[in-house]
Amino acid sequence: MKDALIVTALSVVPKNLVARLMGHGTRLRLPSFLHKALVGWFVRKYGVNLDECEGGIEDYPSLAQFFVRPLKAGVRPVEADPDILVSPVDAVVHTFGAIHKGNFLQYDGKPSSVPALLGGGDPRLPDLHPDLAARYEGGSFAVLYLSPKDYHRVHSPEAGRITTIRYLPGMLWPVFPAATRKIDNLFARNERLVFELETERFGTIAEVMVGAFGVGRMSTLLDPIITNTGGAEVALKPQATVERAGEIGRFEMGSTVILCLEPGRIEWTIKPGQPVRLGRPIARRRVAG
Repeated sequence: MKDALIVTALSVVPKNLVARLMGHGTRLRLPSFLHKALVGWFVRKYGVNLDECEGGIEDYPSLAQFFVRPLKAGVRPVEADPDILVSPVDAVVHTFGAIHKGNFLQYDGKPSSVPALLGGGDPRLPDLHPDLAARYEGGSFAVLYLSPKDYHRVHSPEAGRITTIRYLPGMLWPVFPAATRKIDNLFARNERLVFELETERFGTIAEVMVGAFGVGRMSTLLDPIITNTGGAEVALKPQATVERAGEIGRFEMGSTVILCLEPGRIEWTIKPGQPVRLGRPIARRRVAG
């Protein structure tokens, strides 16, 4: 009930403006004793595992910098089996399954549009082909939810070449389960960074970073763009090569990553509600015959 009331209240709030103001607050460099108290409260409230991250609270000058803290070397071993697709994030499995009639499930029984999610037919980007999402029809999707305690850097689920990045400005609704149950096409309405990754074993993968209420800023190592700063939509062509579990982006204050894969490529090995960790198996390659 509490989450549902939050969603209702946010329907009348200028979410993007509030998120920007919250972002400014998280980037403030407070006096040392206030900073330690704030980050210490955050760690206790959300159960952040400090043993996994580099340094201590005092090594991060602001809450925003602590939120995108790096992990210690070796704490996320990457699966070596080439027929395994690995998790690109630390998260909880929200939904997964088959893409059917252009839709994926953003909540059990609530479909959402794959074309809208990826930006196909978006009038703000007229050069994009309207059938952008057709290659994923009959394929697979997974929605991975990052909670405040999680590591918030985003990586690649497989080695390959990122051919395009699209920034799609939008709203900043919360993305917790009550919101995905209540708001139609939630993920396609929020701010997004869409990465198209060409791989040898798994075909083309769309990896979507979805912004959420509470700062809402996303960035990528492949371009200087930062979301929720009032900028315009843009389609970039970085032609960047990434390794398996290589970092591609960062969230400031939580959200969701969605993967879309072409038909016949994988079989999921995950369950709803299952915690997943960066570099660990989430699917196995489907071999013809």
